[in-house]
Amino acid sequence: MADPDCPFVSRAGLKLEHAIATFGLEIAGWRVADFGCNIGGFTDVCLRRGAAHVTAIDTGYGTLAWTLRNDARVTVLERTNALHVPAPADPVDLITIDMAWTPQRLAIPAALRWLSKAPHARIISLVKPHYEVTAEEKRLLKGGALEPDDSRAVCARVLAAMPALGVRVIAHADSPITGGKTSKKGRGNMEFLALLGRAE
Repeated sequence: MADPDCPFVSRAGLKLEHAIATFGLEIAGWRVADFGCNIGGFTDVCLRRGAAHVTAIDTGYGTLAWTLRNDARVTVLERTNALHVPAPADPVDLITIDMAWTPQRLAIPAALRWLSKAPHARIISLVKPHYEVTAEEKRLLKGGALEPDDSRAVCARVLAAMPALGVRVIAHADSPITGGKTSKKGRGNMEFLALLGRAE
């Protein structure tokens, strides 16, 4: 059921809308790839912000909102893992990433295959520290959740590793809402949004 307090097809849209506003991006006319589109919150935001086209990619099937599925500006790639999909003939200006259980070290190289080499081209990635913990850091998880200070520490480590993946961190911000609630703690995980460009 749609959330009456959310203007987008899913609450994920609140995250990307916050990122675009905070980072001061103007994406009107841009071609976008949405890695891990799910219901389509990120895709919805991009279209409302004037994107020319969005390729919505997800491993699931039938999850993308009907309104987006029938929008001529959207190409739907379902049952498709964004980590392995071939690069398009025409690179995109923006890639948005919200891939459950997929660490940045895998998502970013895949995104770079799709990203234009134009100076304006960007990636906005949702960093989920609870999916980025090392074997040693797993002890910090309590009921599947990290304490805020631990979340920030893990995020800082992940961002510091971005240059080795071929991107530079232009800016980052806290997500305005947490991730899905955990069954034991009843609270969501803190998440972060990173604005990335190709390494110079």
